[in-house]
Order: sequence, then C-alpha cells, then structure tokens
Amino acid sequence: MTHRGRFRPGDAVIVKADDPPTHHRTPWYVKGRTGCVDAVYDPWPNPEHMAYGRYSEPKIPVYRVEFDQRDLWGDYSGLTKDRLVVDIFEHWLEPADRSER
Repeated sequence: MTHRGRFRPGDAVIVKADDPPTHHRTPWYVKGRTGCVDAVYDPWPNPEHMAYGRYSEPKIPVYRVEFDQRDLWGDYSGLTKDRLVVDIFEHWLEPADRSER
C-alpha cells in the first residue's frame, strides 16, 4: 500500500450517491454515506471501463474506506465499535467535513 492519490488515511469522505445505468462496483449501501479512509492502495485499472473493453484508460487510486455499521443500517444492534470496510475507487469519493463523523 502506498499513499498516493487525492485522499490520505484519516480523511473523511462521502461516497457519491450516483446510480449509473452502466457497470459499477460501488455497493449501494455505502452510496451517500460518510466514511473514513483507512488505507490508500496503488492505482488500479477502472473495472467500470474494463467491463466495456476500455483497457488503456489511466489507472485510478483505490481506497479502503471504513464505515460505522450504525450509519449504514438503521436497525443495527451490534457493538458500537463494529465497522464495515469497503475498497472504493477515487472517482466515487468526495471530501467530507470532519465534523460529520
């Protein structure tokens, strides 16, 4: 893992709430939600482009983003420290105000 890209570990981010009609790998249950960057991976080919044969597109940084389970599931009754971790491509993320976490 490296620290390249727009965001750094500890940054609060919001996952875009987009719902494109084309192939994408961002889970619906994190769209529009605020999480915290846990790690930054090396850039990787965008699977949204590769699904349509576009293999020469630039690679995109990927982030491991951590979410509080209670923020994702309204009826979550597990431990308050429970987190969900999702790998998300940079173009799906926007900066979030730290006070929102």
